[in-house]
Amino acid sequence: MGRYDGKVALITGAAGGIGGASALRLASEGANLVLTDLAAASVEPVAEKARGQGVQALTLAVDVSREEDLRNAVSLAEEKLGGLDLLVNNAGIEGVVASFEDYPLEVFDQVMAVNVRGVFLGIRCAVPALRRRGGGAIVNLSSVAGLTGAGPLSAYNASKHAVIGLTRAAASGYGGEGIRVNAVCPSPVETRMMRSLEQGMGGEQPELVKKGIAESIPLGRYAEPEEIAGLIAFLGSADAAFIHGSIYTIDGGMTPI
Repeated sequence: MGRYDGKVALITGAAGGIGGASALRLASEGANLVLTDLAAASVEPVAEKARGQGVQALTLAVDVSREEDLRNAVSLAEEKLGGLDLLVNNAGIEGVVASFEDYPLEVFDQVMAVNVRGVFLGIRCAVPALRRRGGGAIVNLSSVAGLTGAGPLSAYNASKHAVIGLTRAAASGYGGEGIRVNAVCPSPVETRMMRSLEQGMGGEQPELVKKGIAESIPLGRYAEPEEIAGLIAFLGSADAAFIHGSIYTIDGGMTPI
């Protein structure tokens, strides 16, 4: 018996490193899945691997800044899989590396639309389905960037601080209904996003940026997506039944105490 036998999870941004790893971890524990990303085809390889573990995995194209798209994803979970027990608000973008003066406003707005509006809409659309299920869990992806600040990443920093605020607001509102809401704050993870940021910060020498960041982490390395997925799976499970409104760093000691 797996912790998620008979459960249904919806993951946004499931084609990416953390989203894909979370899908496979939840599938390994018995969860049926609705996996979304901007293009359904991009997440199909993850879905196929999940199906290989004996679960159902449906894919859907979703722009998380569009409420209709997220409502469609929740409806798919209820109509095809019988309900919704866990939402993983994972979709996010990094924006660009630029000073406040040079940061393109259209990119700032896009980062906030995906990283903040997307989490807000995910909660808004999932809560009625979780309520119909008699309760459930929401795990929001923030970042160590939601706890600290770096001038060249102003939009990303602001968005990840906002995710923590949304997590606390939702936790205060829905705990009485058995809907637990928590946030995860990873350090840099071995994903496409970090390759992009390393390039933005290091130009022709991104490897030096990675080396410097890794050296700032007491464990001396980036996290692997599967390590973040393990925490997400725990927080969404019955093993975390009394964990609510919490902000979990998973950062190898990177964030100062």
